[in-house]
Amino acid sequence: MHGSPHIVSDVMTHTVASLDRDAPFKEIVRLMQEWKVSALPVVEGEGTVVGIVSEADLLPKEEFRDNDPDRYTQLRRLADLAKAGAVTAAELMTSPALTVRPNATLAQAARTMAHARVKRLPVVDEQGMLEGIVSRADLLKVFLRDDEEIAEEVRREVVAYLFPAPSSAIRVEVHEGAVKLVGRVRDTSLIPVAARLVRAVEGVVDVDFEPEGQETAGASSNVRPSLH
Repeated sequence: MHGSPHIVSDVMTHTVASLDRDAPFKEIVRLMQEWKVSALPVVEGEGTVVGIVSEADLLPKEEFRDNDPDRYTQLRRLADLAKAGAVTAAELMTSPALTVRPNATLAQAARTMAHARVKRLPVVDEQGMLEGIVSRADLLKVFLRDDEEIAEEVRREVVAYLFPAPSSAIRVEVHEGAVKLVGRVRDTSLIPVAARLVRAVEGVVDVDFEPEGQETAGASSNVRPSLH
């Protein structure tokens, strides 16, 4: 099979605002408002990413404006105390920054975001230089793929590979990202394999198999093989 998953560089935002280490608090807030983002990478030198400042890093300053002892009790962690008094990006940032390479697959980027519970990742090259940023919304762009584009990839990368004609006759139908494989196959044990491969195609939201004139030994034509 020759298909490859879409990668981060296919969906990332290439033009991205960034901060110097000495960027002041109010400039950080202003840039977040202007760019409508919840986090900004911090760079030094020619653009090496050294950290990231998020809205969560800025909130302790507002929370500590309240002198209620209960609020201090809730936020007595040293990290919160330090960030409440911070005035520059270097003091506020989370470092080192969690980053991703432009050639990482979308699945890899999604796993990294999920495990770290972050909304976006700076995209860096091998030297750690900022190339862009990828967000959760960017990763969802694959579900905007055209149905016929998905169908063509399924035909080329899955059906032709597992069910070559003329021994098998499989028709691929796609509606709103849901793939249906319709037809007959000699070896029904390949159907769960096909389902896994189809689900791996970018933009697929579901997959189903509809037998048609099944004549496999040991299985009647009305048997619906499992896709799991």
